[in-house]
Amino acid sequence: MNLWLRLLTVLIAACFARRQGLLCTSMLRFRVWPHDLDLNMHMNNARYLSLMDLGRVDLICRSDLLRVIAAKRWQAVIGGAMVRFRWPLTLFQSFTLSSRILGWDERWFYIEHRIETVAAAACLTVVRAAFLDRGSIVPPPTALAELGFDGSPPALPEWATQWNSVENVAFAQNTPSTSKEVLTCER
Repeated sequence: MNLWLRLLTVLIAACFARRQGLLCTSMLRFRVWPHDLDLNMHMNNARYLSLMDLGRVDLICRSDLLRVIAAKRWQAVIGGAMVRFRWPLTLFQSFTLSSRILGWDERWFYIEHRIETVAAAACLTVVRAAFLDRGSIVPPPTALAELGFDGSPPALPEWATQWNSVENVAFAQNTPSTSKEVLTCER
């Protein structure tokens, strides 16, 4: 993450912000600065994902997951992302990033991030996240038990389970070790 000043701001604000439940939505406000732009003079695609890291930091801090992660020395990791860009963000434009946990299965937490301006939804992203303990994924029910969460899990959208299946098939068919053709580029 190369957004140290923004990270520091989010961490400080989260320390003083009202605690929120695990399934509540985090809302952060940002502005597009010159260092966020790409050659097309709109926000760089990678910057969207970096800002979404900050949304997850706010979720973790304000839902008290940070206490559990620090005590257990877990690492938060992303295992996949689906991104849909709808509208470009331009220099000095303000926007809101909302982040929320959609649900979980036996392996992953599914987190939705929305970036919106007053005029339009600019980006919708869903990431699949997990906590690692010495290189092994901590099952979400274990993480939730450590947090003391005893609420009902939200119904996970059907496409989330399909995402795993589709991704497994795609990786199995397109790995270099199983591919019969290897394309080479010559200059």
